[in-house]
Amino acid sequence: MALMRDFKRLKIWQRAHALAIALHKRTRNFGRKGYSRLKNQITDAADSVHDTIAEECGAATNKEFARFLDMSIKSLNETEGHLLTARDLDLMAIAEWNKYTNETIEIRKMTYTYRRKVLESADDE
Repeated sequence: MALMRDFKRLKIWQRAHALAIALHKRTRNFGRKGYSRLKNQITDAADSVHDTIAEECGAATNKEFARFLDMSIKSLNETEGHLLTARDLDLMAIAEWNKYTNETIEIRKMTYTYRRKVLESADDE
């Protein structure tokens, strides 16, 4: 059995949570510009990352934990895609888009590395 993990201590959760909060604040005015659906897609995808990490910390096995990490990676890909759309619609300046996209990519790299380590560790399954 995998040990119970405290998600709040995981660097990937901390950074994913901070990114989601920043994106919520940044996209507040999207709805007023007629892009409320895109705002919801960006914030839902970003929220899904830290929510899934928190949920996965209760996984019974490392294999299950790694599966949840994989879902977080997919949500990070989705977040990046929605950020591209926001940039292409001129809803974000290039510098802003770079900041959020670079953080999304860094969190994805961290999550991928952590997932690999989880899979490499022994389970008593």
